[in-house]
Parts: sequence; structure tokens; C-alpha cells
Amino acid sequence: MQPTAKPQNPNFSSGPCSKRPGYNVADLQLNTLGRSHRSALGKKALGLACSETARLLGLPEGYRVAVVAGSDTGAVEMALWSLLGPRGVDVLAWESFGSGWVTDIVKQLKLPNVNKLEAGYGDITDLSKVNFENDVVFTWNGTTSGVKVPNGDWIPANRAGLTICDATSAVFAMELPWDKLDVITYSWQKVLGGEGAHGMLILSPRAVQRLESYTPPWPMPKLFRMTSGGKLTEGLFKGETINTPSMLCVSDYLDALAWVERIGGVKATMARSEANLKVISDFVAANDWISFLARDPATRSNTSVCLTLKLAEDQVKQVVKLLEAEGVAYDVGAYKDAPAGIRIWCGATVESSDLQALMPWLTWAYKKVSS
Repeated sequence: MQPTAKPQNPNFSSGPCSKRPGYNVADLQLNTLGRSHRSALGKKALGLACSETARLLGLPEGYRVAVVAGSDTGAVEMALWSLLGPRGVDVLAWESFGSGWVTDIVKQLKLPNVNKLEAGYGDITDLSKVNFENDVVFTWNGTTSGVKVPNGDWIPANRAGLTICDATSAVFAMELPWDKLDVITYSWQKVLGGEGAHGMLILSPRAVQRLESYTPPWPMPKLFRMTSGGKLTEGLFKGETINTPSMLCVSDYLDALAWVERIGGVKATMARSEANLKVISDFVAANDWISFLARDPATRSNTSVCLTLKLAEDQVKQVVKLLEAEGVAYDVGAYKDAPAGIRIWCGATVESSDLQALMPWLTWAYKKVSS
């Protein structure tokens, strides 16, 4: 029978992700609107976006945080264009975004000494084969495959190269070994449910040292420039953005950070995400017609949860349409390059009660399509 209870919030998109519980745009501090981002007021708000991020994440001393253009993609490409070149590169890919970094490194930057470690959807590359004499580029969590690295044990503390980590759907949801990561990037639109277009770039002292000691041989777009006269542009990491940001989006991000603090910090956001994953894990364990795309439980994402169904591709699309038509789950179709399936965002801004309400609807839609 068709279920009667529905999720109070049916927004399960993997980006932009659901706003935090209790979100109300009327609660945002809007005194920066219509003001210059270079005014004292504007710089204070942008500076807080950097300093509060560092404080809440518990970043090590000397790590710097900047607000940059182009969402997570812009932040990653700033790092690739600015830092790569002096060493060989190991680039890891097991889904579409990692494959995008392979394309950047091999076809755009055309670096000569590149080692590609690739795996198909549902699997992960052999992390024991990574050469840390090289710079290493990888996603912490494969948003389009639901496959994450299990931990940071595979990264040595005494590595020679830099580790450049696209962590956009992992920050604020997964335990990250900051001291083993030299560049960390993410976007506001993922785990915190912020607005799009802005990226966060976090640099370790080792990354800063590379920036100040190495000049890439290729032309550097203005949006990517982080040094002047061979020295780091420190203002960038204090809220002096290269381009003009949306102060409305900045206010929205500060609201999300304040929510993180209210509920108990990053430990609380990670716990919420893990509890959400458990709702789906229990459901999958009880039903043989649905499975995780990630084959190894140790690599299963607790944010972008990707699932396969025992249905043909067109039937899976029918399930997605049914769920949307009933107003119980929006934007849960698998990523366009991924195997047919559904992808349910389980980050901290999603309530477990909404996922519990959704599960019977998955059964209903599956049976309706497969009968």
C-alpha cells in the first residue's frame, strides 16, 4: 500500500544540499547587503567566514583559509594551477570529479610525469600504490559514486610531495587528518547546505612554502593568483577576496557555521551524518532489491549515499519520477555519468526522521515499477 507519512523536508539533493533544520532566510544578518566587500564591514564578515571555519574545524596552527571563486571546482583548480609542476603527480580517480582532475592535469596542464590510479564506480583505487614522493591529488569522498577513502592511515606524515584533497562532500561530515593534508577544498553548498558559487581553500604551511618557492611556467589567470612578488598574498586569507563575492551568500554561510556551533560542533555534524547513513544501511540490509553502489562497507560514504536497484535503467528513472511526483524525494537520481540508481544526501542538514519516512516510499515505488 502507498505510505501515508511523508518526509517533512523532501530535499535530498547532493548539491545544492538541503538547508539546515529550522532555516529561515529572515534570520540572516543583512547589514552587509549593498555595502562593498572591501569595506570594514564586508571584510569583517569575510574574515569571519575564514576564521570561524578554522576554529570550528580545529585546523592546525599555521593553516590558512580563503574564500575563493568558482565553488569547490574553482578552489581545486587554483591549487592545481598554482602548485603542480616541481614534482611528479599521482592523481586518484574512482568517479566523475576525480576523473575531471585527471583531465585537468593530463590534458590542460599537460604535466609530463603523471601516474593515474583509477577505479570504476563502486570501487576505489589501491591506496597502497600511491607514491608520496610525488604530489598527490584525490577526492576524499566520491560524490557521484558514494565511495570515500576509509581513513588517512595510507598517507605518511613524512611525505615529500603535497597532498591536494578535494573534500567538498566530506568537510563537516567525516574525520579528516588535517596534518596529513596540504590543500583542502570544499564548497558551502554541500554538508552545510550553503549557497553556490563560492569555494573554500585551506592551505598548510607546506603548501604556502611551495607557493613562495615555485613559479609555474604557464600563464596564471588573475582569479588563481595567490602570491605577489614571490610572497603569499596574506590578505586573501583574511577575507580580501580576489573577486566580488555575494555578501548574501556570506551571511548564509555564517548562519550555517553558527548552527554547527549551536548543535555541538563538528563532532555533532559528523554524528548526524552517520546516523542518517545508518537509516539507509538498515533499510538496505532488510531488502534484497536494493544495494549500495560502494562494494566495501569501509568505503561507503555517509553523505552522498549511492544505491542501485534490481531494475532496468528506465525503471529506475520511473522510481525517481514517482518519488518526486509524490513530493517525498526531490533530485535523487544518480549522477549522469554514474550507473543507474538513486543518490540520497545524508549530510548533517538532513533529519534522520525524514529519511525514516522516505524508506517505505522507496519500497512502494520499487514495487509499483517492478510489478
